[in-house]
Amino acid sequence: MSDMSKEAIAAAGIANKPVGLSAPTLSGRTILILIGVAVILYVGQEVFVPLALALLLTFTLAPIVSFLRKRYVPRIAAVLLAVATAFFVIAAFGFIVAGQVANLADNIPTYQRNIVAKVHSLSQAGSGNGVFEHLSKVVERIGSELQDNAEESKEDAPPQIKRRDPMPVEIVTRANPIETLGNFILPLISPFATAGLVIVLVIFMLLEREELRDRFIRLVGLGDLHRTTAALQDAGKRVGKYLLMQLVVNALYALPISIGLWLLGIPNAILWGLLTLVLRFVPYIGPVIGMILPLFLALAIAPGWSLVAWVAALFIVTELVSNNVVEPWLYGSHTGLSPLAIIVSAIFWSWLWGPVGLMLSTPLTVCLVVLGRYVPQFSFLDVLLGNEPVLQPQEKLYQRLLAGDPNEATDNAEDFLEEEYLVDYYEKVGLPALRLGELDRQRGVMSEAQIALFASTTQTLIGNLAEIAIEEEAEDDPAEGEAAVTEQITGEIDLPSGEGKSVLCLGGRGAIDDAAAAMLSQVLAIQGATVSQADHTAVSGKTVSLMNLTDVDTVLIAFLNGGSKAHARQAVRRFKRQKPSVRVGIMITGVDGQRESPLATEDIDADFVVTTISDAVRGALTTAQAVEIKAPKRIGRPRERKTTPLVA
Repeated sequence: MSDMSKEAIAAAGIANKPVGLSAPTLSGRTILILIGVAVILYVGQEVFVPLALALLLTFTLAPIVSFLRKRYVPRIAAVLLAVATAFFVIAAFGFIVAGQVANLADNIPTYQRNIVAKVHSLSQAGSGNGVFEHLSKVVERIGSELQDNAEESKEDAPPQIKRRDPMPVEIVTRANPIETLGNFILPLISPFATAGLVIVLVIFMLLEREELRDRFIRLVGLGDLHRTTAALQDAGKRVGKYLLMQLVVNALYALPISIGLWLLGIPNAILWGLLTLVLRFVPYIGPVIGMILPLFLALAIAPGWSLVAWVAALFIVTELVSNNVVEPWLYGSHTGLSPLAIIVSAIFWSWLWGPVGLMLSTPLTVCLVVLGRYVPQFSFLDVLLGNEPVLQPQEKLYQRLLAGDPNEATDNAEDFLEEEYLVDYYEKVGLPALRLGELDRQRGVMSEAQIALFASTTQTLIGNLAEIAIEEEAEDDPAEGEAAVTEQITGEIDLPSGEGKSVLCLGGRGAIDDAAAAMLSQVLAIQGATVSQADHTAVSGKTVSLMNLTDVDTVLIAFLNGGSKAHARQAVRRFKRQKPSVRVGIMITGVDGQRESPLATEDIDADFVVTTISDAVRGALTTAQAVEIKAPKRIGRPRERKTTPLVA
């Protein structure tokens, strides 16, 4: 079966979460409730199976009823027409399958003899093979030992008197005609009663759709009734469309399978086509099960292996065409479930309700995901079963960096960089991930070893992206005379050229700040600037005086701690005292990740203070003059000194 695309529930149409959706939680109480619900579903399957069938049929037939209602067909007539058509198709399906199964049962002895003959010929063909020969010798040795043991036991046993075998006696009783009729009718009562109950439930669910929806909204107790009503109504329509489209896709899949098997001479081709139509409701597992039986039959009826190859090719080609042409054409995506959730749900529902549960596993799980998308109380179902990313890109990067895994972080970055530039990745993903790390450091939940691992893994990630940086640097060189900063019509920001500029980047207070400075250095290098880098220890008064700032035009210091005003002021003054003509810029994060800077340039004598990487690059590559250090202000008037006259 095909992969589950990430747009999924767009087939079911579930793309947007409701406003105000709280973070999903799965407490111990919730787990106990889920276990209790599973037990109730297992014990009461005779009641819940018809309800589940009726619910899914209601979702499937709802678009048809809506279509008829738009054509001015009365509600009751539209419902009865849709239900009658659906159950007529189901009944015809059942009669055809029953006839094909009976025909298959009559031919089983012939297929059995063909399979035995093929296995015998296969063993003869492999008689010269060491494995077959070894296995045959082992079987012969075991058989001879068993025969010898049996003969020894007969010799040691005392003589026994021969006894005549008992004569079989069969007691024939005259059956009561009423009992015979009862034995014939009673097994049919249960399925017909279930079918009748499902029909009645579907009719009333279609007639009372709005009423049932309102009762469900009242039951879950949501505050915003208007928004939730619209969301559930939209979800119901889209799930129904998905189920109906899935039925159409399966029918278009089963038709060429049936025709192809008939042309290849496979008996009961209609049965296998209908079987694949039903089994394909179970992704991954269903198509494989539907292909195994025709392959086994091809093995039984043909002397060679060519028919098996043709049948396998038929299924593979049809599957590829269905996944890549038919499904995108009809609804563009799949179930919206993660592949693991598909398998687990198939196992769970088949254990719960048997073969019926296996057929209903995917539609039922899709409904649960829809419920999780729109109802906050059940949002954990979307997290557990859906295929939408549960972590934001910056959260995922932070988790990988914290775990010391630069390889997966690099893979995710390369996927992002297929459509974006490196500055965008650092702006949207890299720097926010470093902010998360800095916040955890400030809260005291990260040890020194974790901080060192996090920072070193970030440096490794930046080094892994150096090749992409080189490619971007060589991609487009700015033309001479071009404006320093331009804004294109497409909305892409064109950073200024760094030709002839020399920039020193360093962290402000710690190793995580050094990682942010490394990101700045790489972006500045892409713009063509000459970049040097130092760690945060260079900001101290002892080491600043030892640095060579002769060829440096701008010093860019990165702070991820928003409360670093004093540190930033001291760093700016130290560098300006070392070289008054150097421009010193500060990149510091805003409060709660806001773009507004918590510092003002006049407070710390900096040439510029920014919160983003792109603004830092602009500030570092401009040609403005350096800001002079302001003299410290003295509070109050200076005291007058008293002078004592000298005595001659």
